[in-house]
Amino acid sequence: MSKIIKETEIKLKEIIEKAVACAIENGELPQAEMPDFIIEIPANKANGDYSSNVAMAGARVFRKAPRMIAESIANHIDLTDTLFDRVKIAGAGFLNFFFSQKFYSEILKDIFACGENYGKSDYGQGKKILVEFVSANPTGPMHIGNARGGAIGDCLASVLDWAGYDVSREFYINDAGNQIEKFATSLEVRYLQHFDDSVEMPEDAYQGADITDHAENFIKEYGDKYVNAPSAERRKALVDYALPKNIAGLERDLGRYRIKYDNWFRESTLHNDGSVDKVINALKEKGVTYESEGALWFKASEYGNEKDIVLVRANGLPTYIVPDIAYHYNKLVTRGYDKAIDVLGADHHGYVARMKAALTALGLDASRLDIVIMQMVRLVREGETIKLSKRSGKAITLNTLIDEVPLDAARFFFNLREPNSHFDFDLELAAKQSSENPVYYVQYAHARICSIIKKAKEQGVELRTPTDEELLLLNSAEEKELIRHLSALTSEIVSSAKAYDPAKITHYVIELATLFHKFYNAQRVMVDDRGLMQARLYLCCAVKDTIRNILTMLKITAPEVM
Repeated sequence: MSKIIKETEIKLKEIIEKAVACAIENGELPQAEMPDFIIEIPANKANGDYSSNVAMAGARVFRKAPRMIAESIANHIDLTDTLFDRVKIAGAGFLNFFFSQKFYSEILKDIFACGENYGKSDYGQGKKILVEFVSANPTGPMHIGNARGGAIGDCLASVLDWAGYDVSREFYINDAGNQIEKFATSLEVRYLQHFDDSVEMPEDAYQGADITDHAENFIKEYGDKYVNAPSAERRKALVDYALPKNIAGLERDLGRYRIKYDNWFRESTLHNDGSVDKVINALKEKGVTYESEGALWFKASEYGNEKDIVLVRANGLPTYIVPDIAYHYNKLVTRGYDKAIDVLGADHHGYVARMKAALTALGLDASRLDIVIMQMVRLVREGETIKLSKRSGKAITLNTLIDEVPLDAARFFFNLREPNSHFDFDLELAAKQSSENPVYYVQYAHARICSIIKKAKEQGVELRTPTDEELLLLNSAEEKELIRHLSALTSEIVSSAKAYDPAKITHYVIELATLFHKFYNAQRVMVDDRGLMQARLYLCCAVKDTIRNILTMLKITAPEVM
């Protein structure tokens, strides 16, 4: 939270504790230990800016009705040299505290003192977090689900960074296993079909046009060199040719989406450095495996999973879960991250329990792994759902999406809903330049303030820092509501980080834009009173800078003209 808010909450707790001690000393309350109590921001502003349940919490130890306890405490509340000007008793005994006018001035000064860092905090205390997201199979272009996962994962990483964590972004490249075998089969068939159209493509192979393009480009370079070669040699040559191009394409397309990873981690390294075998052996040594029907099983049911799972098939090949266990062990032990966060699709619900069971069996604290489950997206145009079919090669890719809608809209829209909620992406709305489009609405607020400042300068007004007396003039309901919302940014970022929900930030900035427009429509900025004008311009600049900070955090542009 902001420095002002943090200090105010600490001070308020001290004031309440001191008042309780004074009430005990004066005999108004019996001698007893200080009860645990909370201080919170009431949902209804009529109940003050802060509220405490200290009287209800103390009912048992003080053996009095909460209302009587509240009256005794309130008699000794001293708000001298604080940012509160009064306290009221409400309901059964809540103590409600109200900000003084000075609070609003101090918040604005704090915003300008912090500058581009306003909203940041040390809440995370520098703990190392690895956020892994998208991690699409490198066997084809990224689809619309990857677009949502990219926006959520990247913005979540930014939120965690602003909340004081040491954050790294990672893409896990599945360059081993079944999907690579299927990729090889698809490429091989398309290659051979060029020379013999009787060769049939398996139904479950990748049918996309990108496979055909790779095969044809391979032929331009190597011709019929591999037609009569052994299948294993041909498949390896095709994969070695196409896979690096796909991975480079993923990096390029995600870069276009403003996502830059700190690390691209290849699954194949876990096979090559022995990590996969080490996990299998470690689980054996822990006594949590058994053999059945020629396969090696993990006793996952003893660690919270619904049933046991196969680690090594009867043919001697490990299942996909083994390198995944090795990968998460690598994150949390080998590389020493305090927390690993995976952003995964809705089809991974069962995966969570399996992975946590394996980590627990290996002796790790499974709570160090958190999974953000992301629901699917429906693309909508003119009220109709756009049908997608990856197998037929007609899926809408990340690239086709950002060809059709502005990049700012794509990133903002995907963070309008909590990750585990279904989401309809309205292509028409995303492209609209009107207040109906939430990202346009927020950007317009920023541009509008830039225009106000520009016009003020054209009228010969020299912007300056208002005096304390001038700032006290910002006392209308609209001004106070706007400043109170500005004061909540840091705590909202911390709340977003705790919940792994970047949508809290898009909601916050939409509300900020709404409150600014409300203020602007109710109160003239360019008034005859020069002190009040400077104070309102100062408020406008605080809103502009806060919107800019938020949009910068979300990697969305903050235009000065629209």
